[in-house]
Amino acid sequence: MSARVLKNVRIVDPSTQMDETGDIVIIDGRIAACGASAAGFSVPADAEVEDCAGLIAIPGLVDACVHIGEPGAEHRETIASASRAAARGGVTSIIMMPDTDPVIDDVALVDFVQRLARDEAVVNVHPAAALTKGLDGEEMTEFGLLLDAGAVMLCNGRHTVDNPAVMRRAMTYARDFGAVVAMATQDRYLGGAGVMNEGLFASWLGLPGIPREAEIIPLERDLRLAALTRSRYHAMSISVPESAEIIRAAKARGLNVTAGISINHLTLNETDIGEYRTFFRLSPPLRTEDDRRAMVAALADGAIDIIVSAHDPQDVDTKRLPFADAENGAIGLETLLAAALRLHHSGDVPLMRLVDAMSTRPAQILGLDAGTLSVGARADIALFDPEYPWVLSKDDIVSKSKNSAFEDARFSGKVLQTLVAGVTVHRA
Repeated sequence: MSARVLKNVRIVDPSTQMDETGDIVIIDGRIAACGASAAGFSVPADAEVEDCAGLIAIPGLVDACVHIGEPGAEHRETIASASRAAARGGVTSIIMMPDTDPVIDDVALVDFVQRLARDEAVVNVHPAAALTKGLDGEEMTEFGLLLDAGAVMLCNGRHTVDNPAVMRRAMTYARDFGAVVAMATQDRYLGGAGVMNEGLFASWLGLPGIPREAEIIPLERDLRLAALTRSRYHAMSISVPESAEIIRAAKARGLNVTAGISINHLTLNETDIGEYRTFFRLSPPLRTEDDRRAMVAALADGAIDIIVSAHDPQDVDTKRLPFADAENGAIGLETLLAAALRLHHSGDVPLMRLVDAMSTRPAQILGLDAGTLSVGARADIALFDPEYPWVLSKDDIVSKSKNSAFEDARFSGKVLQTLVAGVTVHRA
């Protein structure tokens, strides 16, 4: 029997609404006692005891939108390298997007991801399965077989399904399996050749813009279909206040819908593009500062359910180009918690709500054994110093790709230790 005790640590656990200083007792990879009351727990004599005074313990983060290059683009990111990056950021469970090469649209690919994760990953890796074959938006995949094989949700990667009839049919079948349909809401026709938020700043830079309607219209359509089919729908990454209002209204009507937002859209805005910096070319595009502040408020009041890193590794061949020619995407696993803590330090979002949005809530939405420090739960834990000052250096990035929107950024708050099933997988 293996036993560990994390002593004198501030414990913040949204699943039990706990915010108190105490101990966490871990026996055989699961939590045996947690909180101030754990001081009276009978600990095995050979237990490893660690004083964590000054640190905060939270349930390991659950990142519901992670793009990985394996299979097909291992030079950008592998499951092993993504898992190490996740551990460094306090992320203990990642949902792997299906837009690999080949696409995760059959059982063999789900099995491949799970086997590779078991052998090489240091965190929990859960595959999302493609909603349509080849992500082409035309023919549905075998939902039942994919879910039985271990896929945790159905999604179409970076792509919106253009055909509403296909989307309706897919939602209807997904409902019968109790599956979550998670979608990117970006109309490729309205977006056209746009590369950043449409507005005055885009005009100044001489770059074609993407109107906010490119997000709003497909989201409204999908929510109408969710109401029609009574399915479970998740908008993967929204970016404008109108989208948050649409989600809020849908919830008020009793629809089973949720929404996520990337940490980039909560902490950055379109002016960060500056001198055509391609690491800030994202999808959806970075919006205005007013939009960002409105989205932070929507996160705080629960209209937006979860925060994702939208981790999307790109190499120099796809990023070291003129802004209009570069690929979308930025890595984010290693900086997810640190960037989110900016919202806590500014007083905009309470720490309990932040942890809920990055751990407890995504685990609840996807039905994962994660996001909680309750007794009996798997001991997936992130330990961090909320005041630790540091700067993200390119040389320190663990991810194979270095396209971080936070390169050289200053942070207050750093993950010092990450545990998965009670085993330390990262220590700063």
